[in-house]
Amino acid sequence: MTTQTLPQPLTLRADGPLAGTATVPGDKSISHRALMFGALAVGETVVDGLLEGEDVHATANALRAMGAEIVREGDGGGTSARWRVWGVGVGGLLQPATALDMGNSGTSTRLLMGLVASHPITATFIGDASLSGRPMARVAEPLRLMGASIAAAPGTRLPLTLTGRCPAVPLRYVLSVASAQVKSAVLLAGLNTPGRTTVVEREATRDHSERMLRGFGAEVTVEDAPEGRAITVGGEAELRPQAIAVPGDISSAAFPLVAALIVPGSRVTLTGVGVNPTRDGLLRVLAMMGAAVERVNPREVGGEPVADLVVTASDLTGIDVPPEVAPSMIDEFPALFVAAALSHGRTVMRGLAELRVKESDRIATMAAGLTACGVRVEELPDGLIVHGSDGEAIAGGATVAARLDHRIAMSFAVLGLRARAAVTIDDARPIATSFPGFVALMEGLGAYRPV
Repeated sequence: MTTQTLPQPLTLRADGPLAGTATVPGDKSISHRALMFGALAVGETVVDGLLEGEDVHATANALRAMGAEIVREGDGGGTSARWRVWGVGVGGLLQPATALDMGNSGTSTRLLMGLVASHPITATFIGDASLSGRPMARVAEPLRLMGASIAAAPGTRLPLTLTGRCPAVPLRYVLSVASAQVKSAVLLAGLNTPGRTTVVEREATRDHSERMLRGFGAEVTVEDAPEGRAITVGGEAELRPQAIAVPGDISSAAFPLVAALIVPGSRVTLTGVGVNPTRDGLLRVLAMMGAAVERVNPREVGGEPVADLVVTASDLTGIDVPPEVAPSMIDEFPALFVAAALSHGRTVMRGLAELRVKESDRIATMAAGLTACGVRVEELPDGLIVHGSDGEAIAGGATVAARLDHRIAMSFAVLGLRARAAVTIDDARPIATSFPGFVALMEGLGAYRPV
């Protein structure tokens, strides 16, 4: 959330097709990791294209509090700025003088817990009301097994105080649910732990940590195991500083992408979007629904696959989304719910229990908002069934509660582009956590805010 105290309602409309070329902000997951790994390297790491949202600033401020020097260069925002990180080395994190304020960032909290867990320091994590309601038990469990001491509010929620152990205890940990954040937290703790630390995942999750750790010089192996995919990191690592170029965030691209698909006659190009195969589930599912999304100019940026996405308005058909695709698009489901609402037939989405414990209960919040806008839905314990409008504009005419959730807010802003009556989000301030320029980008493509 921003420092402003008054809600900022948002309504977006479109009287004609969306058109043009746009660049979405840098990938949030990669931005967090670039700062963290740079803070653990000895020397200067340079990062271009860093996402300048509130979540990433929370990570930067916490790392500064633990000894890293992090500065921003350049007068512009977003991809025009360059960030420089002078790290303290693995094992060199310092005791923070005050509590670490994570704002609304669950990624910052969980990954930094992993960093602290194998250092001889104590850190207290605090956050806003939304983050303080999110459970941290999944990441606390393996870190306790490595020797960290964790005291938290009931339900293993913030405020949470973690005292690391040095040397920590290496372990082999099998994830009970697919979670890139838990995986990464354990691997980060393993960097300063003697021996080898292994995480086994039954379903592949986003692999930015593995890719980037290798780039920084860590010993990382990935191999098949009886339970699934085993990722191992060698302890007491020495990380080398790097030059990092952050690709565009597919989770942010999801919103203008879906907007272009559902507004008739639209054709939009989104440049430099990360299409990592552990993150491109939305593109694969939309293709199954008949979406015209072309990947052009494929290339590699900083070890990550990138492409420009050319999106043309399409008649979408509802499908049964394969549950196994969920880990590769968990953050993009709110946008998919919107696409499903404008499709022909029904779209069934299961295996999404993780959405219940995001910034909001995204299943319940999206179901309530869609219903208020005239979309018929059936809420499931682990998912949602959305009955499409057969390509016709939905009724709209509602003010939707975003529940302090940036992706909920952007999803309903996009839905309002194909509504007969305006859809208003009660508070757009949370959008700044991941996509500060969202409204300006949408206006550049042809959307507008009614007076």
